[in-house]
Formats: sequence, structure tokens, C-alpha cells
Amino acid sequence: MNYTLHQLHVFLKITQNNSITKAAMELHLTQPAVSIQLKNFQDQFDVPLTEVIGRKLYVTDFGKEISLAAEKILNEVHAINYKTMAFKGQLAGRLKISVVSTGKYVIPYFLSDFLKQNQGVELILDVTNKTKVLKSLERNEVDFSLVSVLPETLQIEKVELMPNALFLVANIDQKIENGIQDKKIIEILPMIYREQGSGTRYIMEKFIENNQLTVLKKMVLTSNEAVKQAVLAGLGCSIMPLIGIKNELNNGDLQIIAVQGLPIQSNWNLIWLKGKKFSPVASAYLKFIQEEKTRIIEQKFNWIK
Repeated sequence: MNYTLHQLHVFLKITQNNSITKAAMELHLTQPAVSIQLKNFQDQFDVPLTEVIGRKLYVTDFGKEISLAAEKILNEVHAINYKTMAFKGQLAGRLKISVVSTGKYVIPYFLSDFLKQNQGVELILDVTNKTKVLKSLERNEVDFSLVSVLPETLQIEKVELMPNALFLVANIDQKIENGIQDKKIIEILPMIYREQGSGTRYIMEKFIENNQLTVLKKMVLTSNEAVKQAVLAGLGCSIMPLIGIKNELNNGDLQIIAVQGLPIQSNWNLIWLKGKKFSPVASAYLKFIQEEKTRIIEQKFNWIK
């Protein structure tokens, strides 16, 4: 056996994605390069690690066992690196954060300075919808989560970061009378929704339900970016967080429709499980947020006012 750490890393990514193409994207490698690494790794075993059926890749039972072993080996390598840095007096380790998809416009600004100050910290950031974010938090797979809708069934603690305002948004070609519109305007506009499990959709549906509105649902899309592009193309309107449409508003590509009862106000919160035992890295990050959040908001998000 003469496999390398790089081969272990590549194989682990393949098994996690059940796809060479997706593994290549995550590793920032070409698909042929990943295929070559898989072949070189497979050549060292007499038992198949993967098999392809109908152009779909499957990991064999033996491959799954090797994948688990590879993950343990790579975790030990990371631990050695972190211990070396810690011995030198540097903060080192992994910081794991799950973020709702719209939070991608927020969280980088609350991470940048911390990561620059602590070069030994490895960030693992998962951007997905609210349901998956809360599931990873419930399973204690992450240190923190960033949400705008607080969970009702989990015992958590939180740091409130900044306001999150949602407006009715339309393509610039949408003709709207001057002044503040009645809420019933939402009943005559084709509305674009986020997918089930999205925090933005939850807030939007609560507003519609509370105001007893009947809405023409035009389509359902699986990301804030997809909704924005659909609105830009004139396919419909949507209730969207202001944080994600700054450039489009500045460029005059989108318009906010003033409506009674809007904007809907919520808050971005960094949350964690109550009673969680933090790693040194997680403790340092929480301290950083508590001390620096006001400065970051004033410097990076003053435009929201």
C-alpha cells in the first residue's frame, strides 16, 4: 500500500457526494484529475471501491469502510496540525457554522477579520435552507448557526446581530401607482416563492396568512439568488430580504413596492445549543462577535439605514 493523503481526501469527497463531478467541484479540480486519483487509489486494492451502474457511481460496502477509515486518518492529520499550532501559541482548529441561504450576504463580514487574525482556524461553512441548518444544529454537527427565524423546538442561546427587513420587490418594468399600496396588491401580482423549509418563505407565508390574502403562486425556486434572477427577468414579484438586493437596487434593476404592513422585520441571530461545550476556537469566535459586532455593522451595513 502506497496511497497518499491527497488520494484519501479525494476518495472521501467522492464517497460523500457519490459523484466524481461534484467531488471535483468541491476540490477545485478537473473531473479527469479526480478520476485519475480514484483509479490510482483503486489500483492498490483487490476489492472494488466503487462501481458504475447506468452512468451512476455507487460506493461498494468495502468502499464505505475505506471511506470511514480515510475520514479518521484525515481527522488525525488535522489534529496534528492544530496541536502543532497550539504548541506555538496560535489559535488553531475548526470552526463549523451552518447558515441559511440568505445569510450568505451577512456571515462573511462577521468572519473576515476573525480568520485574518487567526490563520490556524479552518472554517467549515454550510449554506443551505432553514430546515437543514436547524437539523445540523440539533445533531450538534456545528458550533453555530445563522438564522433569521428562531427555532421553536430547540433550546438555544443567541447573539442578535442585525435587523433583517423584507420588502415586496418587482422588476423595474412593473408599473405601480405612486404611494403606499394596499396589501391586496399582493393578490393581483404573480408571486415567486422560495422552497419549503426556507426561512424567507416561512416569513412570507406568515404575512400572507395573517392578512388573509389569496396569492397567485407563479413558481417555486430553491435559492434567494434564483428568485432574484426570476424577478429581474420579469417572471413575477417576491417578498425578499433587503440584504440580498443591494446592488440591483443601486443599479436600478429592481424596485421596492411600498405596501401597508411592509417591510416585515426580523433579526439575524447567531445561535447555538444551550449548554454546548465550546472548543477554544468556538469560544474565541463568540468572544470576537460579542466585542466586534457593533463595529462590523457600522462599517459594513450602514447602508441599510
